[in-house]
Amino acid sequence: MTTIDTENSENIPLPQHVAIIMDGNGRWAQLQGKGRVAGHRAGVESVRACVSGARELGVKALTLFAFSSENWLRPQDEVNVLMDLFMFVLTREVKKLHKNNIRFQLIGDKSRFSKKLQQKIVDAEQLTKNNDAMVLSVAANYGGRWDISQATQKIAQLAVDGDINVADIDEHMLNNHINLSHLPDLDLLIRTGGDYRISNFLLWQAAYAEFFFTEMLWPDFNKSAFIDALAMYSNRERRFGKTGEQVKAK
Repeated sequence: MTTIDTENSENIPLPQHVAIIMDGNGRWAQLQGKGRVAGHRAGVESVRACVSGARELGVKALTLFAFSSENWLRPQDEVNVLMDLFMFVLTREVKKLHKNNIRFQLIGDKSRFSKKLQQKIVDAEQLTKNNDAMVLSVAANYGGRWDISQATQKIAQLAVDGDINVADIDEHMLNNHINLSHLPDLDLLIRTGGDYRISNFLLWQAAYAEFFFTEMLWPDFNKSAFIDALAMYSNRERRFGKTGEQVKAK
């Protein structure tokens, strides 16, 4: 597979916004003869590797799907461990993000998290709010349909209050109320674990994203694998509805 020279990547068309569905933790653990939660713990190292790789290559935004709104349906023990792990990562990793000029934010419905976890999220966002090298967004208790519906609720309230007319509602307005609207458009969506679906993740934002699916389980997805995915992206022709000839002419 094509690779990227990380020291000479200025002229390579790299994505400015990358999102990852981090799938395969449980299966990885089972293959190791361990409980599913061991896979989630092992996956933290892959998060570190991808954050490091993205920062080194100059990616401006990295968005990770950590916990979907449907994941509450998993066994309670696993959910509890995931919440504890999230608390641990927020406590241990945010200072490293801050040191590397990375801004942290969480997208999703925070109301279902414990008060202690909600405060940790607020503290992390507050500490890193002025950092501008990269934005690390973690999607937790997030769903793409929820994202679109909360945006429409906000717009509907503006109409009820008389601040806008119904005729004013268009794609641009809806986009402004969707999560991540302040970031570059999503360029590349990666999914590990071998499944070929996006599982209610960034439905609006992924409209023109390139997709990269790999059989590799998330705890095995290291910096080299991340760079390979970006190299694949750099060799794709993005047409946005135009013909290949039009893109080449431009």
